[in-house]
Amino acid sequence: MTTETSTAHFDVLHALKVKGLATDDTLTALTGHDADALAVTVGQLADAGFVMRREGGRISGTMITPAGKAEYERLSAESPLNESERAAVDTFHEGFGPINGDFKKVCASWQIRPDETPNDHADADYDASVIAELDRIHHRIAQALDEVGAEIPRLGRYKGRLSAALEKVHGGDTAAFARPMYDSYHDIWMELHQDLLLTSGHQRGAGDE
Repeated sequence: MTTETSTAHFDVLHALKVKGLATDDTLTALTGHDADALAVTVGQLADAGFVMRREGGRISGTMITPAGKAEYERLSAESPLNESERAAVDTFHEGFGPINGDFKKVCASWQIRPDETPNDHADADYDASVIAELDRIHHRIAQALDEVGAEIPRLGRYKGRLSAALEKVHGGDTAAFARPMYDSYHDIWMELHQDLLLTSGHQRGAGDE
């Protein structure tokens, strides 16, 4: 297996460790591979028993198998972070905690109003105030992603996906804020968080919930 092939295999397996069941579009977004290259890689991994395709039903996509998880660990051990990558990831992880805490608060505000009633999005002024807070959080995470992305492009790609979701929110798509399984801002943030934990090797703690 060539180095290029090993890298492609790792990229897809890592994406599936982050996402679980992933559509082709999601795999393209997570790996940065184009559709044709991705199809070749997924086919190779499926032939080796490292992934399985789920077709039909409500959700179709690719899943990692137990053998694939073992292969992922092997490939991870073969290509550990170098010194500059480790420093960038550790810096990002340290800064992510406070931003993540504020993000959880703004998500709570989006779902529940201060009087503890569900937010039905009928109050445009209230929604605008919450979105403005999300804008501030996005500015902070975008700067951090630019910095870590200079060393690990995979993490830097989350900036574009988060920006696209935020643009949808500003366009009036309230579901793009936090609806599950919608590629919402919250969905993408959770993927970023899981990716960070996998990349850094840190265990999920109380501040990571």
